[in-house]
Amino acid sequence: QVQLVESGGGLVQPGGSLRLSCAASGTIFSINAMGWYRQAPGKERELVATITSGGITNLADSVKGRFTVSRDNAANTVYLQMSSLKPEDTAVYHCHADVSTGRYRFPYRYWGQGTQVTVSS
Repeated sequence: QVQLVESGGGLVQPGGSLRLSCAASGTIFSINAMGWYRQAPGKERELVATITSGGITNLADSVKGRFTVSRDNAANTVYLQMSSLKPEDTAVYHCHADVSTGRYRFPYRYWGQGTQVTVSS
């Protein structure tokens, strides 16, 4: 099995910054894409950012220029650096990792439990 553990959420004022971390552990042969989605109350889950094992990133238009996604492949960890936060960034942020648990096994998407980010004065 694979577990994803997130950390770094909390309450921040508008214009502030937060850094989220998500570490994968367990039976891991390789990890393809990792990334972050978020879900605000009453809204659908939406993509925030993803990053491939080679470092290619994709960010939602709403966060471009404010958020940065990175990863440490040796530590099986993905990060989300959030700056210039706005109240509309308030949501539960979930990380994911597309993990192969063996050489001939297709990747499966695992999810973290979610971490709350609240942007409010």
